[in-house]
Amino acid sequence: MEPGSETLPDDAVEVGRIGEPWGVKGWFRVFAYSSSADALRANRRWHLAPPEGDTGHGPSRALTIRELRTHGDGLIASARDVDDRNGAAALRGQRLLVGRSSFPAPAADEYYWDDLIGLDVVNRDGAALGRVDGLLDNGPQSVLRVVAGDDERLIPFVSAHVDSVDLGARLVRVDWGLDY
Repeated sequence: MEPGSETLPDDAVEVGRIGEPWGVKGWFRVFAYSSSADALRANRRWHLAPPEGDTGHGPSRALTIRELRTHGDGLIASARDVDDRNGAAALRGQRLLVGRSSFPAPAADEYYWDDLIGLDVVNRDGAALGRVDGLLDNGPQSVLRVVAGDDERLIPFVSAHVDSVDLGARLVRVDWGLDY
């Protein structure tokens, strides 16, 4: 049976994708974009979007998650109406989206990547370094990808280099030179 069709939330954020089937009872691997997968764990309704590059259009599809658990170094999930390996295989590659408003509140001095993308970055001297275009996860820390025209800077997102983040002002202040 096909997962249900419904309207995609206005504040939908892509938080992961579905991997290969796991077992024969409809379970599937989940690749979360966050190491904690808090947004996925907090939601039992996941919206699906076609894999990148797929030009198919249509209504949003949604899965009602029965169970999500850690398995080895990853996640596996089961969903209502996905009862066998073939059903799970049909979901492979689908992108997972959830409403941003349903994300758990971050702790003090923690930020969702989605909130940082698009913020302007200036150094301690007030010199503009560019805008956060994305983030990279290199294991021990995240790295801001800051772009200004053709220039790109990779700035570790750690307290040694990031002085402050002001989401209201859409600004990140860093200890980073123009010549780094």
